[in-house]
Amino acid sequence: MGLITETNAEYYTGNNYGSYIYISLDDIINNFIVAYIGAGKLIPSAKRTDIMFHAKRGLQEFSYDTLKVIKSQELTIPPSLSLAIPQDYVNYVKLSWIDNAGAKHIIYPTRVTSNPSELPIQDNTGQPTQDQAGANLLSQQSLTEERWKSQDQTNNWRPDDYRYPFNEGLIGQRYGLQPEEAQVNGKFTINERTGTFSFSSDLAGKLIILEYISDNLAYDADMKVPKMAEEAMYMHIAYSILSGRSGVPEYIVNRFKRDRSSALRNAKIRLSNIKIEEIAQVFRNKSKWIKH
Repeated sequence: MGLITETNAEYYTGNNYGSYIYISLDDIINNFIVAYIGAGKLIPSAKRTDIMFHAKRGLQEFSYDTLKVIKSQELTIPPSLSLAIPQDYVNYVKLSWIDNAGAKHIIYPTRVTSNPSELPIQDNTGQPTQDQAGANLLSQQSLTEERWKSQDQTNNWRPDDYRYPFNEGLIGQRYGLQPEEAQVNGKFTINERTGTFSFSSDLAGKLIILEYISDNLAYDADMKVPKMAEEAMYMHIAYSILSGRSGVPEYIVNRFKRDRSSALRNAKIRLSNIKIEEIAQVFRNKSKWIKH
């Protein structure tokens, strides 16, 4: 259980602020063994390794849509226009560049280009070439990516540019932009081949914030659960153990399946952190048009 083990003086002179809102995964496992495992209890026996496995799987699954473990990094885009994907990255939430006032400007992904996953070298007939082992020879550089990085960001007339179609430059024949292109915050793609984020050239040297989702299992220090989701973790572990055992009556499994669903729903509501005063403040703008 969560007990305060340090004095106020120790807390305020340390650097562990806000830690009381979490409970460690080890404490979750220990508490579960005390409360649910043993003679006369629903689960007579279970290996600690099994409990640890289901606890980690629960933490991983909850991190995607319930706990929302969102991390952020402050980075500067180098001349290469590429940044490595973080080690514990699962999916991105938002990328933004920061202006001189410290405000965020969202950088959107683009569909007008892509990053090839393979770069086979072709002979003069267009056939991929192979090495002595019969494997395709691969290039180290993508021409598509090089052209994307080197594109001019000015508005000069360029008939070979996707932004300026050849037959739409005449007066009266251009009827607006693509909505996804009607912004000046730059663009990015995710290069799975190199494991990097690739940015358009107008973002070179910009300070950005990368917000991303982690599964909370990459580092030991990350393996902790908000106390508002503690009961949901217990129910998940109990259901996972019982559903994987033979001889357990189906009504018991279904009962814990419902208990898990109910506890998870309660955790989502608690962690949504809805404040009535903040909602009322936003609703004062309800008569205004919503613009993106």
